[in-house]
Amino acid sequence: MAKSTDSETLSKHIRDSLRDDILSGRWAPGEKLQLSVLSKHYQTSSTVIREALTRLVGDRLVLLKPNRGFFVPTLSLSELKDINELRCRSEEFGIGLAIERGDLAWESELIAAHHTLERTPYRESTSNAQLTEAWNRAHQAFHAKLLEACGVPVLIDLCSTLSDLSQLYGRWAGTATRFTKRDIAQEHRDILAAALQRDAKRASRLIREHYEITLNAILKSGIDDGAGQHGKAPANV
Repeated sequence: MAKSTDSETLSKHIRDSLRDDILSGRWAPGEKLQLSVLSKHYQTSSTVIREALTRLVGDRLVLLKPNRGFFVPTLSLSELKDINELRCRSEEFGIGLAIERGDLAWESELIAAHHTLERTPYRESTSNAQLTEAWNRAHQAFHAKLLEACGVPVLIDLCSTLSDLSQLYGRWAGTATRFTKRDIAQEHRDILAAALQRDAKRASRLIREHYEITLNAILKSGIDDGAGQHGKAPANV
């Protein structure tokens, strides 16, 4: 039993590490993920790497091409628009249920998640001023907490997958969204306030607006589908 538990722990650790590295843009869209290279990098067997990649295929963060191997997914504007719309509709429904069902404990945890997000450094102090990994994690945690009280595991899992896909696409949008005029901290404050006031209609509208600002910045930037092959830093999608 101990060996089985250790194996499961290692598998999850490698899968989480691969997921984080894919979302952070370590590899460009369309790049092949070679088992031998990954095994050496993560200091584990190719069997563990293959298992982790296979699980990530199910999350759509990795593409498996028959007889060719594993690849980082390629990007397209049309798919980005579809993902964003599905994410908006799913979270609009989810926040409605969460506001209806959420208790005082949920409110307290939501406030704590927002506090962490607001106090986490937003951009790196470099010339590229990319979003920090800590902020990206805090951002996803806040939005996950918003939906947690809905009590529908399938919906929560779907929204988590769409959040990951949006972050994957977001690296492409780094430059396009960096100069967008927005106060993202205030956007989150407004969403939090609407949730705490149990105003489902307003919370739903604010969540959609929050996601569509980045989408519209990408669409207006003139980036075409080919730009997705180069890989950008994660953006605040």
